[in-house]
Amino acid sequence: MTKTEKTEISRIANVIRTQDILRRHDFNFKKKFGQNFLTDHNILTKITATAELSDAVNVIEIGPGIGSLTQYLLEEAAEVMAFEIDKTLIPILDETLAEYDNFILVNTDILKVDLAAEIAKFKNPNLPIKVVANLPYYITTPILMHLIESKIPFAEFVVMMQKEVADRIAANPKTKAYGSLSIAVQYYMEAQVAFIVPRTVFIPAPNVDSAILKMTRREKPLVEVEDETWFFKIMHAGFVHRRKTLLNNMQAEFGKDAKSEIEKCLTQAEISPSVRAEALSIPEFAHLADALMPLKK
Repeated sequence: MTKTEKTEISRIANVIRTQDILRRHDFNFKKKFGQNFLTDHNILTKITATAELSDAVNVIEIGPGIGSLTQYLLEEAAEVMAFEIDKTLIPILDETLAEYDNFILVNTDILKVDLAAEIAKFKNPNLPIKVVANLPYYITTPILMHLIESKIPFAEFVVMMQKEVADRIAANPKTKAYGSLSIAVQYYMEAQVAFIVPRTVFIPAPNVDSAILKMTRREKPLVEVEDETWFFKIMHAGFVHRRKTLLNNMQAEFGKDAKSEIEKCLTQAEISPSVRAEALSIPEFAHLADALMPLKK
């Protein structure tokens, strides 16, 4: 089927057709899966434009729902592999996307699947892979970190999530939104909020607005550290109590008996004991983690 022919297929993503599909299949929304289906053509067009897809790119989608976004992805990408945990959506997707021969549907939990084995099923698994998805809100962060920390070299992520979470991921130091999630993602990826998605374009409408976050994988992590696991341990410890100083948070992690050694390491790193974690950039956190290496047991 040519791209021109594909574009003539009636869109899934309009209110009338979405409601008709749900009614015919007697579908019931499941709160535990965070199901909210997009019904706005302009938003979906902006998502695919942001993702900059082509027939030389494969796409991974998580939570395709009834195929609203999937249809747009299929018209732009080489192949789309969608992971859907809700088995009651499988017959709906088999119907709504039946005309597409570049669609691979996997009925499983993205957090439990052997992703490398599934990706090998692409006709051309060597093409760059982008993750484009309306992520389930209840499990956005675990999914993102699972994919980012995997050995799969995803080229880019263009993903929808709660606006508050997107703001936290893209946040800069010395802002209220900046925290451990900002660092955990930005260590691997360049992140920016592409645009805001109002709650009114979903069925059912969620309680909050959403945002499209675009993340591009860095060629190498943002900073070099002596021990990556230790770096993340120190970073998370620094944000355990946001209102407390670095010294207090490090004492909570290593014990009050370690106070003098912690102070010595902070001095070596040229970081004030009274500073809070939110004031440190990622390079400064890397410097801190390396300086605290003597405390590693």
